[in-house]
Amino acid sequence: MIEARHLKVLRAVATTGSFSAAARELGCTQPAVSQQMKALEQSTGTPLLIRTGREMRLTEAGEALVRHAAGILAGLTAAEEEVAALAGLRAGRVRLVSFPSGSSTLVPTALAGMRAAHPGTRVSLVEAEPPRSVEMLRGGDCEIALAFRYPHAGPAAGTDADPAAGWDDLVVRPLLRDRLVVMVPHDHRLAGAGTVGIGELAEEPWIAGCPRCRRHLVEVCEAEGFTPRIDFATDDYPAVVGLVGAGLGVAVLPELAVECVTAKGTATLEVTPEVRREVVALTLPDLARVPAVAATLDRLELAARR
Repeated sequence: MIEARHLKVLRAVATTGSFSAAARELGCTQPAVSQQMKALEQSTGTPLLIRTGREMRLTEAGEALVRHAAGILAGLTAAEEEVAALAGLRAGRVRLVSFPSGSSTLVPTALAGMRAAHPGTRVSLVEAEPPRSVEMLRGGDCEIALAFRYPHAGPAAGTDADPAAGWDDLVVRPLLRDRLVVMVPHDHRLAGAGTVGIGELAEEPWIAGCPRCRRHLVEVCEAEGFTPRIDFATDDYPAVVGLVGAGLGVAVLPELAVECVTAKGTATLEVTPEVRREVVALTLPDLARVPAVAATLDRLELAARR
């Protein structure tokens, strides 16, 4: 195998015409230059220099190697500089995937902090709900996935339906515990109650969110002795709020989602029994050691403490 240090010595010998001059240029001894040239010739399996007294002349193979050495060494220098920039957070790219309410609450603060502290690092964002976001992480389509998981009231825990199942191979950075609240129309009979038991809404029409949120709603309600009548289902939180505000039903929403919408025509109530979803940032173990990824995880954690 040809080593870069040997190529540097060969170029110095070719430029200066002797081992002693090359040694002075490189800041080493003449025997060290001679030793490295012997090692390079052994690696290539052919003579590279013709020694005539005190002068050195390149063989045809030596000339060919010197021609290539310039590009090789320049490429290595560029690679070293790029890696140093990445390690020092002067450059780099992080692809982040987040669920919508995380995108509008945690992500902006985190990315503003990254831009201020590390302007050379680019962070891109696309939206996807888990488990799709986790699939993207494992598929190499992102470096960080924001996800959430619910405590399970029923037999789904520990099965493929459980979002925590299959996370053992990932680095899980807990961010916050997001409380669920009930949203009702402003003229609802319970609008001024402040707190409501989920069982008090057994006869109400329901507006449900994403499939995992919908499944969790059913589990919570069934644990309280009823199955919710879901009249509308949408992943769009403003649409949920609009439907509630129009008097078409009630909904359970995470507080992060309530933060990012204008709750016109609605009232928000605490719900018993209290339920919180855990919001986490996920990455792969090898990616967690990449400086730009680690810095982004730290910024997400800081944003969650707001």
